[in-house]
Amino acid sequence: MMAVTHTASVMGIDGYVVRVEVDITQGLPAFVMVGLAEGAVRESRVRVSSAIRNAGYMLPMSKIVANLAPADVRKEGSGFDLPLAVAILGSLGHIGQGRFGTYALAGELSLDGDLRSVPGAFPMALACHRSGFKGLIVPEGNAAEAALVDGLDVRCARLLREVAEFMNGTGDLPRPDRAAEAATVPQPVAAEDFRDVAGQHSARRAMEIAAAGGHSFLLIGPPGAGKSMLARRLPSILPPLYPEESLETTKIWSVAGHLDPSSPLITRPPFRAPHHTITSAALAGGGVVPRPGEISLAHNGVLFLDELPEFTSRVLEILRQPLEDGRILLVRSAQTYTFPSRFLLAAAMNPCPCGFRGHPTRPCTCTAIQIRRYRVRISGPLLDRVDLHVDVPPVEVDALERGEGEPSALLAERVARARKRTQRRLRSLPGAGGENLPTTNAMLTPSQLRRLPRLEDEARRILSRAARTYSLTARTYHRLLKVAWTIADLEGSPGVSAGHVSEAIHYRVGERERVAVY
Repeated sequence: MMAVTHTASVMGIDGYVVRVEVDITQGLPAFVMVGLAEGAVRESRVRVSSAIRNAGYMLPMSKIVANLAPADVRKEGSGFDLPLAVAILGSLGHIGQGRFGTYALAGELSLDGDLRSVPGAFPMALACHRSGFKGLIVPEGNAAEAALVDGLDVRCARLLREVAEFMNGTGDLPRPDRAAEAATVPQPVAAEDFRDVAGQHSARRAMEIAAAGGHSFLLIGPPGAGKSMLARRLPSILPPLYPEESLETTKIWSVAGHLDPSSPLITRPPFRAPHHTITSAALAGGGVVPRPGEISLAHNGVLFLDELPEFTSRVLEILRQPLEDGRILLVRSAQTYTFPSRFLLAAAMNPCPCGFRGHPTRPCTCTAIQIRRYRVRISGPLLDRVDLHVDVPPVEVDALERGEGEPSALLAERVARARKRTQRRLRSLPGAGGENLPTTNAMLTPSQLRRLPRLEDEARRILSRAARTYSLTARTYHRLLKVAWTIADLEGSPGVSAGHVSEAIHYRVGERERVAVY
């Protein structure tokens, strides 16, 4: 007899429904699986057979044929175990098939019949809801994230036998009500506070501009100046994610298997700081069926690269496309996977290999060749995509003795007010009602920049003079203009003045000349 259950899998960060067909016929004992099953899916034959026996059911000496449809899409992961086991039990007549068409299933089975959580439960639940399923049965570890989907009857289970009894109508499974309530609890703001940063007024100002406008930045200074300290406190002044950003970020983290079961909804901008030994696949994402990498896990948040020149050139060049487009495309076996990757790049580096070039008291021991080799690891096109190049000088003793600086709470208030001004201005643009508006100035397109209010005459003259003097590219020109608008928003100004443009140039051109390799 044939039985059909349904589950969901993930392609990129989006879920899709999979039809699991099982037919048990006479013949030599075998378990045949078709439908482009890969890796862990093929191994499920062993797990499913043992789990069924240890759950108290008998498997006949027959031929079991399982098909995963659509058959032309590769299937990866262990979440097919539970729907396969239930379909086999239904085909054997141990379970009535009355609920097979209304409840989808997903979960990994241990050999003794216990259920284990799987990555990607949130986009799977979204796919099941879109496809019209009444509910979804998942392991307890996935209950909270699946329950984020409104209108879907999510049930959680610990054992295969519990699922079989529920599908047979002889038992019940709990709804994860408490888990769903915990999922809505706001995540705490980062513990690091800017009050711990002594001095560095110019760098702190740059952090405020970066947070208000979503601008990428590069901190340049000697060891111990506080570059990492500044960057790691950036999340403390970033506003919470918008609902759409929160759901999209949660989908990415769910697929990667990084969600906290006690509070799966990501409401704060994520902060990722990979080590400089990271590989290209780990940064961009990879695998036979690709999973998100660090740049996607930092979507709507911050990607911090400390000691930037220590990363390999191949790894750094991967950043160019997502910095420009806000997404990354991976191609595997004629299948294209798109991962959102709109992040705020925070980077830090020394001015030279020894770190003391330009230091007021300590001499630099590097040769010209060593300095050039150190800097050439960062390409000009990558530097061109960094909005703020910030000099971080050594901290003076007087600043350390003065103690605490301005706390993150005050900076966060100013950043929030600036972003509200940005939103009001963008909503007032001609024709803005019918387009998807950006949330920060850094996301503005050239066409949207042209529709903004005209710069003051002196501001235009200063910007034009800088463009000619420093041979700025069109990209750099537009990025300078975006930074100037962010500075204006921080000051509550309705337009961009000469002072705003001058400050934007200060954070871009001076350090660009010092860092870039010509």
